[in-house]
Order: sequence, then structure tokens, then C-alpha cells
Amino acid sequence: MNQVDLERSTTRKVTLRLIPFLFLCFIIAILDRVNIGFAALQMNEDLGFSNAVFGLGAGIFFIGYFLLEVPGSAMMTKIGARKWISRIMVTWAIIAVFMAFVQTPTQFYIARFLLGVAEASFYPCMVYYLSGFFQTKHHAKAIAGFMLAIPGANAIGSPLSTFLLGIDWFGLAGWQWLFILEAIPALILGIICYFYLDDRLEDVNWLNHGEKEWLMSVIAKERQEKEEVKHYTFAQALKDRDVLILSIGYFCWMVGYYGINMFLPTISQGLAEATSLSTQGMGWVLGLMYTIAMFVMIMVGNHSDKKNERRWHVAVCLTTSAVAMIASSYVASTSIVLSFIFLTIALCGAFGAYSPFWAIPPSFLTGAAAGGAIALINSVGNLGGFFGPYIVGYIKDVTGSFNTSMIFLGVSLVIGAAIILFLVKQSGKAVSHKVEEDIEQSDLKNSINT
Repeated sequence: MNQVDLERSTTRKVTLRLIPFLFLCFIIAILDRVNIGFAALQMNEDLGFSNAVFGLGAGIFFIGYFLLEVPGSAMMTKIGARKWISRIMVTWAIIAVFMAFVQTPTQFYIARFLLGVAEASFYPCMVYYLSGFFQTKHHAKAIAGFMLAIPGANAIGSPLSTFLLGIDWFGLAGWQWLFILEAIPALILGIICYFYLDDRLEDVNWLNHGEKEWLMSVIAKERQEKEEVKHYTFAQALKDRDVLILSIGYFCWMVGYYGINMFLPTISQGLAEATSLSTQGMGWVLGLMYTIAMFVMIMVGNHSDKKNERRWHVAVCLTTSAVAMIASSYVASTSIVLSFIFLTIALCGAFGAYSPFWAIPPSFLTGAAAGGAIALINSVGNLGGFFGPYIVGYIKDVTGSFNTSMIFLGVSLVIGAAIILFLVKQSGKAVSHKVEEDIEQSDLKNSINT
């Protein structure tokens, strides 16, 4: 089998083995994280929560997430991604069920904080895990493959969550069943994960000998090439200039992203009331919006890999999202349909930036250093998930409108785009083709010798 066919068959097998399963795991993680936005449509009224209380509770998840993200990733590199991902999923499933029984703001804050603690390091674990099974030039597509779960969870969760809000079994309200029923898949998948995943490429038995040896050789040579530029330890990666700048840029992005994402059901409900759209109907509309964002995410990831460029893809997506977000709030009074169109564009931009952004760290980091850097970027960035919802809720309570909030979120996205585009030195480009040429020459020598 020649080099091209070997690469194609190996990449296809790895993709089919890992991406669908990790996609499913991540879709449940995102669903359990953001279903709070739909629960709020009933829960806030039942428990007497204000927009500020809800915004704080929705965002405090990310405080727990921040505190345990880097330590959790360090633990993952010691005990293996398979065991750690399994532990995370089982733990958060149990805590997600507890969310159904909160009664006071304090209980709400504690449960959300613990949920963040339980889920911490889940995402960087998966990015780090995939970097050990894919060539650098395929990172953006691989990351996009499982990160489709972010818009995918919302596409599925929007109609599902609005449906669950309508049930009333055994004296529990719909929002309580929403938390309980959407937590069960996490428990099941967490157990399956322990037996399905392999900790290392060397451990797999679903590639034939030639495919396995070829992929191990490619990844080893890529790692060597990166380390020849600079060898990072776990601790050094946490202090690297570009890692810190990526963290700040991601923080600004997440302020805008989670600010709109957590309140989107509430914002959409207000728009839907103007057209007499039912809650279930609104769920289907939101599902369609997130489905469109999924396709945009795929196209951006593929285009980023094709052009071997990351920063401009991120910046254009975030700027587009910011402009559309602000526009949606100001056209709502004249055209509800146009407002939803702008909201859809805003979601597409915010989601489209994911895969090119997360292809940057593995392009210059390897091993435990990559795991630590990804964890730091994700933990600092996701603090924006605390500030975004809280500030949106606070501004809404003070002004009675989401317009000012949308301006704030849009500006945050633009700042994030500028930081990533102009301050990050690492381009995120894949390593040179010299790696593949070296392997081809090695294979030729081996065939001649035999």
C-alpha cells in the first residue's frame, strides 16, 4: 500500500473509531451544561429567581471548572485519559440529578459550582487525547468532528428540553425532569468509556500492523520536529507567551458566547411571544439555528485545514458573530424574522471559530505540555462563562432590555478576535511536509533492504 492510501485508510479508521463516540460524550456534556437556560423558563418562576440570580448561578459553574481544570489535566496525564474521562462523566451525571432538587439560590449556586468541578478538564482531555491519534494537519477537522457536539447538543436539546418542560410526573415539575432525564446518558456513557477507549496509540488493536506502525511513526516524527523548535514541560507551557495570550483571547470570546448562549432561550421566548409561537415551536426554531451552525462549523474547519491558516479564520468568525449579535437586538422591534436570522449568523460565527482556534495549541506543543496548555486556555477562557451570563442578567434587570447587553457581548467578541489575530505569534499551521517525506524515504529504504 502506498503512502497516500495508507494515510487515507488509517485516518478513516481512527476517525470512525473515535470521533462518533467522543462526539456523543461531548454532546451529553454540553447538554447537561446548557440545559439550565431552558430550565430557567420554568425554574425561575417556580423558585422566584431573578435574572441576576439565574445569571450568577449559570455562570458560577465556570468558577468550579476554572479551579479544577489544570489540576485535573495534570491528573489525566498521569492516570490516562480513558479512566479520567470515565470518572468525569459518572461524577457529573450524579451531580446533574441533584440540580433537580434545588430550592434556594444558595443551593442553586452550590450545585452549579460542583457541576463545574465535576466536569473540569473534560474538554482538554479530549483535545489532548485526539492529538495522540491524528496528524497535526488533520487536527482542525478532527476537533471540529467532536466539537460539532456543541451546536449539536443545542440543536437536539432545544426541542427536547422544551418538550420535557411540558411533562409533570410524580409531583415533579418539567424543569426537574429535564435535569434528571438528561443526566442518565452521561452515567451510561461514562461506564462504556472505560472499556471502549484506549489510553495510547500503542494499545489499540483496531488498526492493522502497517497502519499502526505508520501512524506511530508520523506522530513521533511530528513531535520531534516540534520539540526541536522548543521543548516544553508541563510547567513551561503554562507560562508560554502565546498560551497566555490565547487564554485572554478565549476569555473575551467566551464572555460573548456564553452571555448569549445561556440567555438565548429567554431572549427567544420574548421574540416568540410577539408572534404567538409556542414554547415547543420555539425549541424547534432554536434547534434549526444550531443545526445551521453545525454545518458552518464543518465548513470553517475544512477551509482552515485546506488553507493551513487559523488566526484569520477565528477573527473573521468572531467579528461576524459580534456584528450580527448587536444587529439582532436592534431589528427585533421591526422584524422578528430578521432578528432570528441575525441571531443565527451570530451563532454560526461563534461556533465556526472553535476548530481553527483549538488547532493552534497542538501545532507547537506536545505531550503533557499540550495537555496543560489546553487546560489553562480552556479554564481561563471559560471564566468568561461566569462573567458573561452574570453581566447580561444584571444589565437586563437594571435596564429592562437586552440591547445594552448585546453591545457589551459584541464588543467582547471583537476584542477577543483582535487579541488572537494580532498578538498571537504562533500561526497554528501544521508542521512541515518534511515529516511525511522522511517517512516515505524510510519506507523506501526498508522495502529495498527486505
